[in-house]
Amino acid sequence: KVIWTVLVTILGSASSLPVGDDSICTAEELAKYRIIFTGKWSQTAFPKQYPLYRPPAQWSSLLGVTHSSDYSMWKKNEYASNGVRDFAEKGEAWVLMKEIEEAGEKIQSVHGIFSAPAISSGTGQTSTELEAHPRHPLVSFVVRIVPSPDWFVGIDSLNLCEGDRWMDEVSVDLYPYDAGTDSGFTFSSPNFATIPQETVKEITCSSPSHPANSFYYPKLKILPPIAHVKLVKLKKSQLGLSAPFINLPAKSNEIIDSVS
Repeated sequence: KVIWTVLVTILGSASSLPVGDDSICTAEELAKYRIIFTGKWSQTAFPKQYPLYRPPAQWSSLLGVTHSSDYSMWKKNEYASNGVRDFAEKGEAWVLMKEIEEAGEKIQSVHGIFSAPAISSGTGQTSTELEAHPRHPLVSFVVRIVPSPDWFVGIDSLNLCEGDRWMDEVSVDLYPYDAGTDSGFTFSSPNFATIPQETVKEITCSSPSHPANSFYYPKLKILPPIAHVKLVKLKKSQLGLSAPFINLPAKSNEIIDSVS
């Protein structure tokens, strides 16, 4: 009787504890995904000040992480970390990698880090594989826009799990963000630190509202997506059979997404 009373008390207390947003994932197994990043930054879609040389339009390597809700790589309307600042401004990943590793060690909020090769033009594809865990079903990543002051594209905490199942496929259009650490208006602006630092903001066709802004297209309602990402769950028969690195040339913003 005493043991039963103690058990009821413990279970009652446990059920009232706060839980994280990702605790609803009750999938029993790990899941592997192929992530395909497609650059759609063409001169046709974004003609204003389009970088043709020194350097031409291109994308940095993709750096991402699978994690729980206890960790955040970056977040809109919040301040970028030193690691995200270095990556967005210079494409340097060491500080960001250190921040991810420390988060994993301290609060065990990180399951794994993944990366994909850079794309040497504004359009093209790159891909890699990642592993998600029921306690770490969220995906975040960043890709630097090159050249730019501190602009990037990415995803913040995309949940790949729905209840007891992993999503088979997820597609997301990507738009440019300003890390809030450099005050340049154009792709080729010289380094000019933003003091005090501002929060991460989405760049739109009307914001920043300045004619010098490389993405300023006042006649548009919204910018076309500058990139796209697709995550495809790998079947058990596909595990260990990685698709080759994809880097397809493209002539316009209408590149067709494909998975080998």
